Amino acid sequence: MKFSRRSLITLVVLGVIAASLYYFFSTRGVTYIWHWEKIPEMLFYHGSKSPEDPTPRLHMGILMIGFMLTLKISIFSIFFAIIIGTIVGIARLSDEPVTRALSISYVELIRNTPLLVQIYIIYFFVGSLLRLSAFTAGTAALSIFAGAYVGEIVRAGIQSIHRGQMEAARSLGMSYAKAMRYVILPQAFKRIIPPLAGQFISLIKDSSLVSVIALADLMFQGQQAVARTYYAFEIYFTVAFLYLVMTASLSMATQYIERRLAISD
Repeated sequence: MKFSRRSLITLVVLGVIAASLYYFFSTRGVTYIWHWEKIPEMLFYHGSKSPEDPTPRLHMGILMIGFMLTLKISIFSIFFAIIIGTIVGIARLSDEPVTRALSISYVELIRNTPLLVQIYIIYFFVGSLLRLSAFTAGTAALSIFAGAYVGEIVRAGIQSIHRGQMEAARSLGMSYAKAMRYVILPQAFKRIIPPLAGQFISLIKDSSLVSVIALADLMFQGQQAVARTYYAFEIYFTVAFLYLVMTASLSMATQYIERRLAISD
């Protein structure tokens, strides 16, 4: 995967800003003794994991464990959000009044209530009734929340395709479902990649809210590490950098997909 010139310039600018902030806070702004040497062992450490397994090995530290869980939650949430959003987006354009009304109600309800409240409701109320784990409840809350926004993006993408495309497909004998699957959605998908990428980047950052239900994601593990060591600046800077790694990777992957689809056109 090649880096575009804009991506490289962005990374350089971010690096310069980060270095400038570090210099200011470490030398002038704050009287603080930095302990960056403690951060690597919070990412990876070499040693025995338990008395039952005394063989020294390379293990993930507390922050890397949280990073992997956040990555797992984000991947599952993005996958289910795409499914929910595609169904809702198509339902929003349905000629059936009940289907259209239900999809509109879902979108308006989810988009106009805080994500934190939705997490609490799904975990404490729905989770208690269905006996959901914290991971399942957190993933469900993020998927439902992002699905509402993805649904609107899909709806806008479908409506951006000229109506003649559907009419031509139907005149060839295709059913509505086949015309949508083989003609409309592939074209709409190319147009909605940028807004989808923006939504999924926001989803990765919003996943930090699942720490409120004691799910040991990256933010939760960072808070636990700060409570034990009091190295707040070092740990939160590292947590922010790890979130940046995930979001920047998704952004570059999206740019790569856009270039590949442009070549296919």
